[in-house]
Amino acid sequence: MRPKHIKKIIYHVFVSGLAVLLLYPVFWLIASSFKETGQIFATAGNLIPKPFTFENYAQGWQGMGNYGFDTYIMNTFVYVLLVLLGHLISCSLIAFGFARLKFTGRGIWFAIMIMTLMLPSEVLMIPQYIIFAQLDWLNSLKPLVVPAYFGHPFFIFLLVQFIRTIPRELDEAAIIDGCNTFGIFTKIILPLLVPALATTSIFTFYWTWSNLLGPVLYLNSPGNYTVSMALNMFLSNETVSNWGAMFAMSVVSLIPVFIIFFIFQRYVVEGISTSGLKG
Repeated sequence: MRPKHIKKIIYHVFVSGLAVLLLYPVFWLIASSFKETGQIFATAGNLIPKPFTFENYAQGWQGMGNYGFDTYIMNTFVYVLLVLLGHLISCSLIAFGFARLKFTGRGIWFAIMIMTLMLPSEVLMIPQYIIFAQLDWLNSLKPLVVPAYFGHPFFIFLLVQFIRTIPRELDEAAIIDGCNTFGIFTKIILPLLVPALATTSIFTFYWTWSNLLGPVLYLNSPGNYTVSMALNMFLSNETVSNWGAMFAMSVVSLIPVFIIFFIFQRYVVEGISTSGLKG
């Protein structure tokens, strides 16, 4: 065998071993979801369930109290879609303003926006909670959804950098054809912004779907709980935790995440690294 072939074999063996190592927790989670609750930790080193059971999925899908797990999934989908819509609208408009419009203090406002990325979320938690409490927004999706319609600094920065790669000659040509500022945004910038918007959508979906702290702070009624809160309900410090049901519903909650990743994974790299136009 040639040396280059040996190097390829060694490389693929190493990468495959690393992939198995990184994916082992996922394999363990899936295998544990088919074990009896008493056997999950007793046979933690064995990935083959003995006996093989679907009881955990049946118990988990029944949920807790008067609400089934399907209620929590629907709540989470509504929450994610509203936040996603808010990020796409607000971040694209704000990014277009920073990248294309000239106004007094643009650089200063952009720097201030970037500086907010350095603020720990814990610093903002108490002031935001007080504001939402005074607005009587507690135990609703408003505290979780409304801020999304005022932009997110990370996504704004991402979209600004993408828009700056789009030649301004396209804007000038549109102006000659009679387009106003909003027309330039909708007819020129927005169509070319699709890869970056797809990246924004994917990250928003991931972060919102797995968000636990926000729903715990603002949602008090079990009928409004999200998936992350519902999974936490299977654990108890006072009684026996239903680990089997929690693992089973964890697998169910991962299905939308995997579907979104495999369908749109190419947009993640393309939206971050690509230019506005390709020759």
